Amino acid sequence: MPTVNLDRSFLPYLETLDEKKGKLISSSAISSKIESPKSGSRGVYLFSENGIHLYVGRSNDIKGRYGRHCNPGATHTQAAFAFKLAREKTGYIKASYKKGPETRKELVKKPAFLKAFNSSKERLRNMDFRFVLETDPLKQCLLEIYCATCLDTKYNDFDNH
Repeated sequence: MPTVNLDRSFLPYLETLDEKKGKLISSSAISSKIESPKSGSRGVYLFSENGIHLYVGRSNDIKGRYGRHCNPGATHTQAAFAFKLAREKTGYIKASYKKGPETRKELVKKPAFLKAFNSSKERLRNMDFRFVLETDPLKQCLLEIYCATCLDTKYNDFDNH
């Protein structure tokens, strides 16, 4: 492995990444039916299905973010992961940011897409959901990227939009 030279001021942000990733994947999965994180819990979360890690995110309110991902009333602007799953299911893969029939706002008007979106939110409610606390914003950001990379989460996308 090549030697990596990093600025010493950055090293403390890296020290706990692997430990926190281990805590994340080894923690007990929760569901909306059982105890969830306290409101205001800050950290990184993971959605998995059938033992496959699919999506890592971060939030300053994990409990609220979970709801915005998968509650039945969550909108297309709140439930990004469910929207991505609905895109995949319906074949509208590429996001559109120009006015037209394939923007988020227009896609949810299509009955078939809306059905897929609602189904995706239900699917998320049935996935394993885990989280690990991290209050430091920079460590939280790095942990999200580290976990998504190491766990090879299929649905994370760090591209600019």
